[in-house]
Formats: sequence, C-alpha cells, structure tokens
Amino acid sequence: MDSNPSSAETARGPLYVSEAVTTAAKILVVGHFAVGKTTLIGALSEIKPLRTEEKMSQASVQFDDLSAAPDKRTTTVALDFGRLTLADDLVLYLFGTPGQQRFMQLWEDTARGALGALLLVDPERLEETFPVIDLIESYGLDYAIAVNSFTPERKYGEGEVREALDLLPDTPVVYCDARDRESSARALIALVRHLLTRERVA
Repeated sequence: MDSNPSSAETARGPLYVSEAVTTAAKILVVGHFAVGKTTLIGALSEIKPLRTEEKMSQASVQFDDLSAAPDKRTTTVALDFGRLTLADDLVLYLFGTPGQQRFMQLWEDTARGALGALLLVDPERLEETFPVIDLIESYGLDYAIAVNSFTPERKYGEGEVREALDLLPDTPVVYCDARDRESSARALIALVRHLLTRERVA
C-alpha cells in the first residue's frame, strides 16, 4: 500500500468517494454544548474527521457550563466534518455545529443545503435542547432525536423525552452511545429513513 499521505487511501478508509455513488446528502449533527457531537462524527466517519477544536480557556468559563462535563478540555469553534457511505450509491457528509449560543452565527452557512439534522440530546439536560430545536425549525429542517446516554439503562423513556421536548408524533426518537459506531449508525439511519418518508409524503 502506498504510504504517501496524498494517497487515495487513509487509515480509516478511501479518501475519495466511489464512482458508484450517485447521491450525496448533507446532514447536520447538532445539539447543545458538550452533548457528544464531535464524538459521534468521529465514531461514524470513514475518513479522518476534520475537527476545529480549541483548548478551553479561562475566558470561556463564564460562558460554558461545565457542570455536566467537568473533564471537557476542548470545544468546537467552527465545525466538525466527516463522511459515511451508507449504501453503494449513497454517501452522507456529516457537519457538526458548535453548541454554544455565541457560535450560532455559523449556522446560516452550515445549514445551507442540508437535508436534515440529527439532534443529540442529553437526557439530564433536556432544557438546553430548546434553543437548538428553535434553530433547526427556523431553517425548515426535518430532524430526528438521538438520546445520547453513556449508561446502559434508560432513565427516561421515549414518551418522557417526547413530552419534555414537545415533539411532533412522527419525529423519531432513538437512543445511542455517541462513542459506539454501530449505535451511532442506527441513529443516523433512523434519521435518513425519516427524511425519505417525509420526501415521499411531500
């Protein structure tokens, strides 16, 4: 195998998209601060993901609540980017957006052309999800909820999550562990199925 960094192969998979791919879709991975967006894209991407993480400084302490993630040392300041070939003819481009309010101006460019959004939520911090839902809906994007739980037991049932977030009946709610590739892939597939259903209805 060619060891040159410019080779079409990387440690994680082919650098270039297969010629068999006829459909490409842009998917946003969104959610509030420290909910696992970067982790999920890193778990799913078949190429080395592009990350724009910076070390958190004392200046960010007054803005970012670390109570739910005391060990967090970096934060996304622009976007995360990854790629996943979902079928022989379908590739997804994954764009992760910063969760902090001060970075919301980045949404306008990132959301342009997106097919839909996978919204990661922390069941212990559901109230922090409402501003993100407002943004998603303001851009007219369909979305699915991925409850990112690092514990095997579900403390909150689907009905509780739906009621707390005031979701429409057809909005998918799935549970995942953003660290696990298979679990994260199931969440993404649930979103894609939802988007395809919505497209057929439209």
